Order: sequence, then C-alpha cells, then structure tokens
Amino acid sequence: MTALQKDRKQGPATAPAAPAAPTKPALHRRTTRRHWWFTPWLYLLVPLTLLVAFTYLPIIDMFGYSATDWDGISPTSENVGADNYLELFTRPELFKVFLVSGVYLLASFVQIAAALYFATVLSFNTRFRNLFKGILFFPYLMNGVAIGFVFLYFFQPGGTLDSLLGTVGYHGRLMWLGDPDLVNKSLAGVSVWRYTGLNMVLFLGAIQSIPGHLYEAASLDGANRWQQFRHIIAPSIKPIISLSVILAISGSLAVFEIPYIMTGGANGSQTFVIQTVNLAFKFDKVGLASASAVVLLALILLVTWIQRRLVPEERVELS
Repeated sequence: MTALQKDRKQGPATAPAAPAAPTKPALHRRTTRRHWWFTPWLYLLVPLTLLVAFTYLPIIDMFGYSATDWDGISPTSENVGADNYLELFTRPELFKVFLVSGVYLLASFVQIAAALYFATVLSFNTRFRNLFKGILFFPYLMNGVAIGFVFLYFFQPGGTLDSLLGTVGYHGRLMWLGDPDLVNKSLAGVSVWRYTGLNMVLFLGAIQSIPGHLYEAASLDGANRWQQFRHIIAPSIKPIISLSVILAISGSLAVFEIPYIMTGGANGSQTFVIQTVNLAFKFDKVGLASASAVVLLALILLVTWIQRRLVPEERVELS
C-alpha cells in the first residue's frame, strides 16, 4: 500500500485547533483597560486647563483688542477694524525698532558660536571643566534686575569697563549707554554674557549623548579635535543647533528686560516690546499695542517657519 492510499484510508487531516478562549483574568484586564482609556487625559487635565486659561485665551483676547480703540481703562470700546494695523504699517517710526532687533540678532549668533566652542572644549577631558561649567552658567541664574544694575555701574563713565580699558592704555571715556551708536552694542553684549551659559548647557548635553566609540574610532583613524567636531559633533547635535537658532531669532525680536531696566528704551535702545509696552501703558493705546503684539507673534511664527523650511529637522542616528 502506497503512502497516498494510506492517507486516503485515514481520512482528511485533522483541522487546526481553534484559538483558546481568553481566561477570566485576561478578560478582566482587557475590560479594565477599555474602561480606563481616559486615565492619561486625567493627568493632562490640569496642565491643559492652565495652558488654555493663561496662554490661548489671552491670545484670543489680544486679537479682539487689536481691532478696537480700547484705552485699557474705559469700560467701553469701539470696533475700528484694521485701522490699528494700517497705522502700524504706515508709520515708519514704529518699524525702526527692528533695526535694534538686528543688533541683538547678530549678537545672538556670536553667543551661539561662543557657547558651541565652550561646550566642545569642556566635553573633552579638560582640567577644572566642572568649575568652568559653573562659571559660564552662573550668569543665567542671576536675576535680570540685578544684572541690569550691575552693568549700569560697569558701563558708567569712569566705571569698571573704563578702568579695565585704562589698564591696556586706553583712557578715553565713552558713553557706553548714552551714545546711540554704542548703546545697543553694549546692551547686546550683556545679553550675550547672560545667555551663553544656557546655550552651552544645551550643547553640552547633546554632545555627551554621542557614543564614545565614535571618538575612539576617529582617534584610531588619526582625526584631530577639529575633524572630530566637524564630522562627529556638529552633525550629531544639528537639531539642538537648529533649536538654538530659532530661540535666538525669536529672542532678538522680543528683547525687553535688560534694555528696559538699564535705559528704559532711551538713546535709540527702544525695542519692539518696549515700544508695545509704552503704547499700552504710557499712551493708553491698548488696541494699537495689541496689534503690535499680533504683528510680533506673526513675525516670530513666519521666521520660525522659514527657518524650518530652509533647515528641515533630520533624525540623527548615533551608532
């Protein structure tokens, strides 16, 4: 008897076994999981409520105020449509403040370059690197008002800066905060001094996430420090550099604290935000100030979008 005849005699093959019915504990777990699907949303409820209440609702109100002539005090206001926006775009003096933002923007690129340099140097086995990290990050921990007062004495005629310049033979007294050609550069220098440590910490954290065997392989191939930075560090931390550029651009457009404390916007140091605050609280033009804030928000979103289009986010694989 052949094997085929044997199979026919035995009849059809046994059908595959049906999947086992879920046990009671498994069924209970599935039911519980289905009933508690909203648990993550419960954790998010409070922060989302605060975010909507203190961020998005005020923004919606700001859009509404920008279409009125409200002075900030009167219980009533009239709808003026787009008049506030027309006034903003037809008065060139209101847009001159962006020249001031340009100075801060240039300074922010110096700040990023300095932070990247310090982060790279301190990521290697440098002596006293923890001490240098603390020294560089300390200015960011200081209160902005305190920084403003410290640098008022630093920049005053015959002050600390003039004394330091006197030690190298320069005895001229410059009006660091009184000369319109110098005031914004001086204030931008204060901003660089304060925020370089923050950028350095961001870069340092990204650099330390790079696997060590990449450096070892590069060293075996004879790569020096510059080549390691160019071919390993810079490509690996590109997302953090991109984030820092976005923060630098938005920060340069929204500078307020340091110039407001040190000069109050005098001598040509008025920024867009100081001008907006003055419109709202000095000249009682809350509607026009709200329109300025809307324009600033649109500019920041536009610049961020352009930056993301020019430098798209890429996933970096470290292996």
